[in-house]
Amino acid sequence: MKFHYEFAVQKLSNPIAHQHKLMLVGSCFTENIGDKLRKMKFSVLENPAGILFNPVSVSQTITHCIENKLVTESDIFSYNDAWHSWDHHSRFSNFQAQECLNGINQSTSEAHAYLKEADFLVLTLGSAWVYELSDMALGNKAGSVAANNHKAPADWFSKRLLTVEQTLVVLDNLLHRLFRFNPKLNIVFTISPVRHLREGVIENNRSKAVLIQAVHQLVDKFSKLYYFPAYELVIDDLRDYRFYAEDLVHPNYHATQYVWEKLIGACMSEPTQELMKEIAEINLAFQHKPFNQQSQQHQQFLNNYLEKTRVLSNQYTYLDFCNELSYFKTGIRADQ
Repeated sequence: MKFHYEFAVQKLSNPIAHQHKLMLVGSCFTENIGDKLRKMKFSVLENPAGILFNPVSVSQTITHCIENKLVTESDIFSYNDAWHSWDHHSRFSNFQAQECLNGINQSTSEAHAYLKEADFLVLTLGSAWVYELSDMALGNKAGSVAANNHKAPADWFSKRLLTVEQTLVVLDNLLHRLFRFNPKLNIVFTISPVRHLREGVIENNRSKAVLIQAVHQLVDKFSKLYYFPAYELVIDDLRDYRFYAEDLVHPNYHATQYVWEKLIGACMSEPTQELMKEIAEINLAFQHKPFNQQSQQHQQFLNNYLEKTRVLSNQYTYLDFCNELSYFKTGIRADQ
């Protein structure tokens, strides 16, 4: 008896390996996958402007990275005793204007250099709804799309749904700029399975439909694009509220883990998958909390994994095992 509809995921023609540099931009689902990639020792840079949902903000952020755009005080605004940018997540907000600017400009500069050398760019789109700033909004950017609302009053925004054609124009222009900036870049598109129910159930489905249609038209057009069906894996394969958090909006740990395992199978090379198993074993040992740190058994445990980690570190010199080697050698964690 089958309790869910499992479908085959098309494999990435140029699989991801640990030697590759990956940049991830998009929704909060991006950060979940980015965290897993980082734990598996991949080189990852994610969301240089913070979490983003709509194609306009995603495109604008990456364009700013390409241009290495310097933000000045005229680009930020003060609200609720803090300085913010309409183009950035609130994690860049600060009580001091200069600190806000420093954080934004440093992140953009790092992303500019990283994107120039990146092998893969993973773009996760969450919603085709955009919120444009009204004349009431601070910051002198009326008519532009806000990447984050910074808990500002509702009359500072007007809401509209992008059409497929508008989404195509935004993303197509971005892709041409990206390939000129970094000709070796491969791009993986995903649609976030996070349900934007604050927009409404019907409105969420309309939004996802726009994104899916636009992305697939682009994937059919460019040979260096790939679509990974994160959205379909949660909505059509798992298809059960038990795979959502209590808010019934965000996929829970089990759903995210399921998508992650499918991503590994579809996008990672066989040698990479084998290496990930060895890294996972070391990660598990690194997280181990002994009952008695001074026991002979624990010391033997540390010595065994010190040797295993040294072998991997010497064999794969591009992987960073500094924290693990230090712990297995001394038995002392950096956070202790």
